[in-house]
Amino acid sequence: MLLTVKDLNVHYGVIHAIKDINLEVEEGQIVALIGANGAGKTSTLHAISSLLTSKTGEIVFDGQDISKMPAHKIVATHLVQVPEGRRIFAQLSVEDNLEMGAFLRNDNKIEEDMQHVYELFPRLSERRKQLAGTLSGGEQQMLAMGRALMNKPKLLLLDEPSMGLSPILVNEIFDIIKTINKEEGVTVLLVEQNATKALSIADKAYVLETGKITVSGNAKEVANNPRVKEAYLG
Repeated sequence: MLLTVKDLNVHYGVIHAIKDINLEVEEGQIVALIGANGAGKTSTLHAISSLLTSKTGEIVFDGQDISKMPAHKIVATHLVQVPEGRRIFAQLSVEDNLEMGAFLRNDNKIEEDMQHVYELFPRLSERRKQLAGTLSGGEQQMLAMGRALMNKPKLLLLDEPSMGLSPILVNEIFDIIKTINKEEGVTVLLVEQNATKALSIADKAYVLETGKITVSGNAKEVANNPRVKEAYLG
């Protein structure tokens, strides 16, 4: 198992945001975490990445207990998060943003990998010298994903990649996620409010409601669950 989360609890002061979550991600899978706004999806990702420290439970990634590991060391294990809202470096060029994704690397394949990111995202190649803050929302999402790929991730945590994008761009982003998973061999844990799209590309899914996992299993089974259909699939 690439990622195992056991009995995870997260508190914001007196608020118990995440309650005894257990989830598993196998190597090579796309696993979707769906739920309403405020259900605790982002908090779960932040806890895995150690961006949230007020937590208890066990998080094991690639055979290593990372529960107490600080965020900057977790990135070095090749567990990489693409945050909600993209969080690109707006005042840097596209190329500089991609180079920032490789800041922990000291091998001689960074340039080669950057060219590969440009092949995955041709629009970034066209805009490589452009300031990242001047890109469209879809292009910024591509840049955030490309920057993460420069770290050579084993597991990519994607937080709301379709947020604020047009339907055409949403389809494009989801096609890219499938490509990253199937062709690049990157395992993906996907947090997404667009449950229909998320379940259509996932192998496995978890439904989070007010900090608790209420439904889990094969993505197709979850998509056919009457309760999930009514609440999330319209």
